[in-house]
Amino acid sequence: MSLDVIRRRGRSSGRTHSALAVIILLMISGCASSPIPTEVPTAQSIAGLTPSGTVKLTEAFVGGAGIGKGVLTFKGKTYPFRLLGSVIGPGSVSKIDVSGDIYKLDDISQFPGPYAQGTGQIGLETSGVGDLWLQNKAGVIMHLTGTQTGVTLSLGRDEIIIEMK
Repeated sequence: MSLDVIRRRGRSSGRTHSALAVIILLMISGCASSPIPTEVPTAQSIAGLTPSGTVKLTEAFVGGAGIGKGVLTFKGKTYPFRLLGSVIGPGSVSKIDVSGDIYKLDDISQFPGPYAQGTGQIGLETSGVGDLWLQNKAGVIMHLTGTQTGVTLSLGRDEIIIEMK
């Protein structure tokens, strides 16, 4: 979806346009200088840790970019957020609905920003159950499970940028 289409629909703000531009630049550059961590979290990364909170999110992808929303539950409060994502590779026409635990979150200010997920499959992914491991530069880890509907052609790396509402 082009930025002109998004503007005509009136569904984005200047910050959303800026975040989308960052995603496009990361996709073009191959993330060589990305501020997103390159180490992919695993079950071993959270062994023995108690979850800091929970996350639920929904994201729709068209082409290489996605847009979505979610809710973080942390220290008894809920925090809505929006997200922009990218699929590194040819792209996607899909929707994901996932939820799960968040780890190593000590302060709400550590939550927003870019996250990377590098454990996805390389190649064609179709509808099914997803298992996502995401981490940001503050060390916050999300382990999310849920469903994907649609088709994605990926090089095995996804990225999202979270903005608090």
